[in-house]
Amino acid sequence: MKRIATYTVSMLLIIFLMTNCSGGYSFTGGDVGEAKTFSVDLFPNYAQIINPNLSLLFTEKLKDIILQQTPLKLKEEDGDLHFEGSIVEYSFTPLAPQGNQAAAQTRLTISVKVQFTNRLDSKKNFEERFSRFVDFPADVNLAAIENQLIDQINRELAENILNRAIVNW
Repeated sequence: MKRIATYTVSMLLIIFLMTNCSGGYSFTGGDVGEAKTFSVDLFPNYAQIINPNLSLLFTEKLKDIILQQTPLKLKEEDGDLHFEGSIVEYSFTPLAPQGNQAAAQTRLTISVKVQFTNRLDSKKNFEERFSRFVDFPADVNLAAIENQLIDQINRELAENILNRAIVNW
């Protein structure tokens, strides 16, 4: 009987602590502080090569990552934390020439310029360029894998941006 009482009290204490501790911690290990909301402007594509879907795909991936990894709520504008910027590079670079001078690999690089505004703590504001790339076999049909490559890079970019904004990494 004493064990059941001890177990019950322990469980109630854990539940109480979990429901009453209201920290602004995220799944990234960062602290969102007092922020409750975030907003993301559409990132226009100013790269020399224009992929017509990239702007929307990147913007939505950034929103999704923030929603998945933080307790923040999305607002259309004027969030406590605000992300804006532009896509400044979308390029393909041949790598690793073979004996016949044909490239064995191609690198897709995407770079975004981000302006982050923390409306609650201006010391955390930043403007920075983020770049990620992925290499793929040069003989692969690009149309067959381009969306997959973009999704991979967009995820990495969004996670890097979130880490910089929340974890200050």
